[in-house]
Amino acid sequence: MSTGGNGGATVTNKQVILRDYVSGFPKESDFEIITTTTTTVELNLPEGSNSVLVKNLYLSCDPYMRSRMGKPAASGLAQAYTPGKSILGFGVSRVIESGHPDYKEGDLMWGIVGWEEYSVVTPIPDMHFKISHTDVPLSYYTGLLGMPGMTAYAGFYEVCSPKKGETVYVSAASGAVGQLVGQLAKMMGCYVVGSAGSKEKVDLLKNKFGFDDAFNYKEEQDLSAALKRCFPNGIDIYFENVGGKMLDAVLLNMNIHGRIAVCGMISQYNLENHEGVHNLSNIIYKRIRIQGFAVFDFYDKYSKFLEFVIPCIKEGKIAFVEDVAEGLEKGPEALVGLFHGKNVGKQVVVVARE
Repeated sequence: MSTGGNGGATVTNKQVILRDYVSGFPKESDFEIITTTTTTVELNLPEGSNSVLVKNLYLSCDPYMRSRMGKPAASGLAQAYTPGKSILGFGVSRVIESGHPDYKEGDLMWGIVGWEEYSVVTPIPDMHFKISHTDVPLSYYTGLLGMPGMTAYAGFYEVCSPKKGETVYVSAASGAVGQLVGQLAKMMGCYVVGSAGSKEKVDLLKNKFGFDDAFNYKEEQDLSAALKRCFPNGIDIYFENVGGKMLDAVLLNMNIHGRIAVCGMISQYNLENHEGVHNLSNIIYKRIRIQGFAVFDFYDKYSKFLEFVIPCIKEGKIAFVEDVAEGLEKGPEALVGLFHGKNVGKQVVVVARE
């Protein structure tokens, strides 16, 4: 640490930067950890600033981040990362200095920050949230109590319109979103089946999260037959995280008036040419409703979500599994691992614990 000319302390600021735009599967070599004299941050804000200076504690690895690694596209919904600059994502941070009326030194917050040790953030409603409940693990605000948890809650209750006794299928079910969707469905009295990509993950679904059944999609020669085996009477609700061949198989097994909440399509994110879906006529004959959604449309319900989920955590009604990588330098490996199914549960990167 050194002292800046204006009297404020200056520290080096380790960052994860994107080397260049990514095509295909991202690699660790697409990123670089930099700690140089040019990446310093002054631990004080300019006079009259409306921003907050934060120390980042936990960073979230999320599949949607792949869409920000490619070249800017006219149809892109997420703003592309800038090569040579720190990548951005959801994180949990502690306020060091604040020029914003809603935050003071020592406050905890979660929202979009740089993948770096310190960030200067201008809080945006529905993008940054003050953390009031600190009697739960802070890392949960990258997952269960943050964007993924809210995604599960909104997608299941608001988009799927579930009813007690219905059949629910969740793909990528051991991930940050899927593990909560399955538990919410069980709490409602639904029959729930999930799929994942390893025996360890399948065991988690059945033994930790209480799914009625689960299967390893990598071991199935015929996905439609696997779904027929698990759902002999058809699927009422499909929480879609995968796309491609899985979506095709699901359409054959949906019930009349079934609902599909499209949260993600991780099987397609790294493909230059996306796979087609062939069983779309089932949408007509079975009167299936397919709805894509973005969590940002539902953040007005975030306080209601916390009122519901925090007591469930404390009472042991909801379990949550994290896969923790220690140190910012482990960030690229953890992020890239998402797209190869290496994570078991919610992938978190610990930058600092306090």
